[in-house]
Amino acid sequence: MFYSVIIPVFNRPDELNELLKSLRAQTYSEPFEVVVIEDGSTQKSDKIVDKYKEDFQIIYLYKENSGPGDSRNYGMKKAKGDYFIILDSDCILPEFYLEEVNSALKKNFTDGFGGPDAALFSFTPLQKAINYSMTSFLTTGGLRGSEKTKKDFQPRSFNMGI
Repeated sequence: MFYSVIIPVFNRPDELNELLKSLRAQTYSEPFEVVVIEDGSTQKSDKIVDKYKEDFQIIYLYKENSGPGDSRNYGMKKAKGDYFIILDSDCILPEFYLEEVNSALKKNFTDGFGGPDAALFSFTPLQKAINYSMTSFLTTGGLRGSEKTKKDFQPRSFNMGI
């Protein structure tokens, strides 16, 4: 299976660099492509993307700012893969990520999956606290309360495959 890694980015070239570095370190041996969609950033990532052109197939697209969801959709329209892996620019992948995804899909194909969001050990206490507040089952991300809140809820859409 050919994977397209879709990454919207907005003013985060340093974080994108860390993600691309983790993609370069993957143990997965098959080709895959990376599609970076610059969503109207003033701090562009084109020079970061250029550093990885020898490591894997990578496409850099620039568009006017319209938000991460629209940018993900735009990237998927331009991608060539049969399966899309959607990551936010601030993700860092373990070296076996693509290998594990591929193995799991070969054993039990699914049209979609989502993964955990975990803080690295190297994160500061503040970064760990923010991560906990955004991902804990004890927090609800604003889901409690009015029916309007529930109706307007949009699930987080990173670290997922479709």
